[in-house]
Amino acid sequence: MRAAVYQGNQQFAIEDLADPAPAPGQVVVDVEFCAICGTDVHAVMYDIAPVGSVLGHEYSGVISRVGPGVERWKVGDRVVGGGGEPPPTLASARGPRFNYRNEGFPTERIRAYAEKVLMEEWEPIAIPEGVSSAEAAMCEPCAVAVHAVRISKMRLGDTVAVLGAGPIGLLCMQVARAAGASRVFVSEPAPARAEAARRLGANAVIDPTESDVIERIVELSDGLGPDVVFECAAAKSTLDDALQMVRRSGQVMLVAITWEPTELLPPDWMAREVGLQASFGTRPEDWRIALDLIRTGKVTMDPLVSDASFLPLENIQGAFEALCQPSTQLQMVVKHG
Repeated sequence: MRAAVYQGNQQFAIEDLADPAPAPGQVVVDVEFCAICGTDVHAVMYDIAPVGSVLGHEYSGVISRVGPGVERWKVGDRVVGGGGEPPPTLASARGPRFNYRNEGFPTERIRAYAEKVLMEEWEPIAIPEGVSSAEAAMCEPCAVAVHAVRISKMRLGDTVAVLGAGPIGLLCMQVARAAGASRVFVSEPAPARAEAARRLGANAVIDPTESDVIERIVELSDGLGPDVVFECAAAKSTLDDALQMVRRSGQVMLVAITWEPTELLPPDWMAREVGLQASFGTRPEDWRIALDLIRTGKVTMDPLVSDASFLPLENIQGAFEALCQPSTQLQMVVKHG
């Protein structure tokens, strides 16, 4: 099988690797689509992905082989590459002092920038009827948005702000709407992403390079500030912006992963007794909810994913080089085959 193997120094090589063989309790998934995640882009941009690793964790595919003892799946089943409920005896690899920067890119398994992926029987979940394989590849980032909204303090009728209209921001605004937000304001400077936010129903989209985003969003939210702000941009000032615009006793949800030092001036916002909550990753129930939101049309992948989003595995180097620059793309997806 072909795979994009990370070589270090922001370089990939397309290599031929041995096809995986399932052991008892394992399945092989032929990958159809794998979305390029921002965390993988950062791992390459900052050269922290391990040399020899095969990245890619937002994917869908078809089961092509099953190992002895597998009863849950059969050849031909369509699945999402994750979201399964681990057995109770499986200890979490993320201990109490887990450090994502140092431990978040393991080398022990080949992931979906390869044509085939080996999985434990419990790991994948089924793609429901009415959800395309391309849509299902976006289940994991949608589950990230679901997780952020579910652990936030957002309540029915709340006003929400989303900073950054990349894929996670656009998914957060849709999930917040599905969860009962009455108004969603979005901050985004890139025209294509801003237009996508408008198409997806944002009540207002503010260009922070043309307006004072804090002043404007506070004004739009009746002079009080939003109840919850989802920080999905990871730009140098956006966390501080979120803390300054949120209403008294409101909450800032840190969803984007910021890889560079970020300046904060607490006297600007701490007197309002605001809350700051980090959101990281997903839980199995978030994946199931995400798939149902996609199935019912409450979350749409249009305009996030279009024909222009897809690229062959051979073009992954150019895709990462483009994404490591200030990006206006909505989503890029490796299409196998």
